[in-house]
This record gives sequence, structure tokens and C-alpha cells, in this order.
Amino acid sequence: MSSMLRDSQLTCETEVVWLEEIESLDYVRQALDKVRTRRGRPRYERDGRLVGYTNLRPNATRDADSGLFSRRTFFLLPHDRPNDPDGPYHIGAPGEAIDPSTVGPGRVGTKTRRSQRGRAEETATAGD
Repeated sequence: MSSMLRDSQLTCETEVVWLEEIESLDYVRQALDKVRTRRGRPRYERDGRLVGYTNLRPNATRDADSGLFSRRTFFLLPHDRPNDPDGPYHIGAPGEAIDPSTVGPGRVGTKTRRSQRGRAEETATAGD
């Protein structure tokens, strides 16, 4: 699993499948997981909930060491802002948090003001 991804790690992706409406989510966490299949909902073994995943090309190759495929998953943990607006990420966001609207097949999601909302933005708004 990795939180700091590069587009070059995602060249076999064909589509991003969202299991929820992403318009209402400030951020999601993204990770590159090792799974048994190229397509379909991967097994999810974290706390929280799976929000989306990627599917791979039919000719995507398995990792030589593990025999598994590398696929991205998008998820939220119980203490993340969408689940707990007054929790630890009321201000800021976890390191692997990205704006889901910036995700595409083969394209790493990015941090935006929306995904990284924090005290500086709240202070600027309060002073206006």
C-alpha cells in the first residue's frame, strides 16, 4: 500500500469506479493495493468504507514477486471529515487525502483547497 503515488504506477488503469457520489466528499484517501483481480470490487479490509476503485486492462501484468495486481482503492476511515465533521480532520486532511474530482484512470488525484480545507481558509472567511 502506498499513499504517495505517481502516474507511472497507474498505466494499466482503464476506469475509476465510484461506489458513492463524490460531489459531496471533500476528500478521499487513495492507496495502491495488491489484489487478486484486474476488475471488479476488490476485497476491502480496512476500517471505514470503500468509496471507489480502479479497473485494469485485460493485459495488465501481475507483480512478479507476489503474483498480485496493483490497483488503487479510494476509502474513508471512521474519523475522516466526511464521517466525523468535528473530528481530527475538521481542519486539514490526512497525507493521502486527495480531491476525488481530480482522479482519472492513470492519473493520480491531487490535493486542492477543497480537499485540504483548514484553519487558514476558515480564518480568511471569518475575517471577510
